[in-house]
Amino acid sequence: MHGHVARKRFGQHFLVDDGVIHGIVDAIDPQAGERLVEIGPGLGALTHPLLDRGAELTLIELDRDLAARWRASKRAVTVVESDILKVDLRALAAVQGGRLRVVGNLPYNISSPILFHLLEVADVVTDQHFMLQAEVVDRIAAAPGSKDYGRLSVMLQWRYHVEPFLEVPPEAFDPPPRVDSAVVRMTPWPQPAPVPVEVLSELVQVAFSQRRKVLRHTLGRWLEAHGVAPPAELLQRRAEELAVTEYVALAAAVAAASERPGDGVSAPGP
Repeated sequence: MHGHVARKRFGQHFLVDDGVIHGIVDAIDPQAGERLVEIGPGLGALTHPLLDRGAELTLIELDRDLAARWRASKRAVTVVESDILKVDLRALAAVQGGRLRVVGNLPYNISSPILFHLLEVADVVTDQHFMLQAEVVDRIAAAPGSKDYGRLSVMLQWRYHVEPFLEVPPEAFDPPPRVDSAVVRMTPWPQPAPVPVEVLSELVQVAFSQRRKVLRHTLGRWLEAHGVAPPAELLQRRAEELAVTEYVALAAAVAAASERPGDGVSAPGP
């Protein structure tokens, strides 16, 4: 699988550090015959050791040259040549036996869209292990009150238990990226708070649109327009000061208000 030149447009940085590779594979701990989906297998730094442990892999690879290499390789893998953002993950889960275990060294330039794409099918995901830019892992795992806490933190912590477990320096890759990397395990909560994801997403986006202002100026007006009057004390706080559970409770209130006749948001016209 050598001789491939990393392509900047695909955000390719190939993992070459054996210690890091084994650390990730040990954390994934694939069982013989277990089906895994790998996003962006590249030259196979994770793919080969996962296969060596008996895992069955479906590889999602956008680079047609790499996809062709995997199809021509002697390893027993299923290759899906596609952009992960265009893959029907629910259909893939059905083919995989109803559940997904997802792994990957994600392209840093589109890691957030990939995470939100996977969020839509969290109910059929067993776990996710991803190499990401360290800054993104910090944002995913951030606690309320920290500068890293934002929309990504709230949306993903609502749905997953998040565990960063390995820091990775640039020299672990070829070519080395200009940033530090980290690996995170994301395990969906068995019973997440049942709120419409689109409501929570919009609410959180409005809240963090002007994070230095108190919420009265941003989220307060949005909530009022959606038929919800939160406590005045809450609106004196900033977006980064609210816990995930508080955002979820507000989203649930908005969803409930929209269902009350004559209240909340009016239905769109024909």
